[in-house]
Amino acid sequence: MLKAVDGVSFGIRKGETFGLVGESGSGKSTVGRCLLRLYDYTEGEVLYDGQPLSALDDKALRPFRRRIQSIFQDPYSSLNPGMNVLELIGEPMDIHGVHAGSARKEAVADLLVKVGLKTAHLTRYPHEFSGGQRQRLSIARALSVRPEFVVCDEPISALDVSVQAQVVNMLEDLQAEFGLTYLFIAHDLSMVRHISDRIGVMYAGRLVEVADSDELYENPLHPYTQALLSAIPVPDPRAASKRIAWDRAAWTGEGAPLREVGPGHFAAIP
Repeated sequence: MLKAVDGVSFGIRKGETFGLVGESGSGKSTVGRCLLRLYDYTEGEVLYDGQPLSALDDKALRPFRRRIQSIFQDPYSSLNPGMNVLELIGEPMDIHGVHAGSARKEAVADLLVKVGLKTAHLTRYPHEFSGGQRQRLSIARALSVRPEFVVCDEPISALDVSVQAQVVNMLEDLQAEFGLTYLFIAHDLSMVRHISDRIGVMYAGRLVEVADSDELYENPLHPYTQALLSAIPVPDPRAASKRIAWDRAAWTGEGAPLREVGPGHFAAIP
């Protein structure tokens, strides 16, 4: 049996940003979609405030979906091209009964300003915006129902480098203003370090290391984490390359359980 995610277990603290990194196909996005109940998992459980999500029926899922929202990688495919901005951001409000009438329009306009857009954009459609602006719309839509927790699934990887930092800084500002908790899934290792309080490293469907952001980057213990971090470009043409090769075939700790090797530092090593 092929397992997309195998034995992954971690907790996310209220108000923090938990970064999840790893190569393509490592299972990062699958974990995020399981948290959102977009994928049904075959074993294990996802707990939110101690409540098992698998026990929620369709009726109980609605209030849960208001509490947990998502921002996906491709801002264009996640926005309905037939809706204007007022309709796009107002639709979740209608579904969850957050605002109605003139209050709805005012709330949408206020969100636009908070994500760096203009109220004049209310009547525009997704194709009239740049990639960075579309992602700002996606963020406004996610925040429209006042969530507690947001799964950010590679929210900047489809954007120009010049726009990525702007979006990340905006996410940090919104987190401080609204008291949000983030799961930040990405493969840009430098950006993940910037935004995350703690970071988990995934490889082949398993979580191989978890630690505070600075601790992980300064003292990586799993050889895959060491190899991954050694691939971060150094902005100095005179610096010698320090790439570390990862040889899974030679690794003797395959399948080792995640264990605490230091305060708050967990690694799947023998």
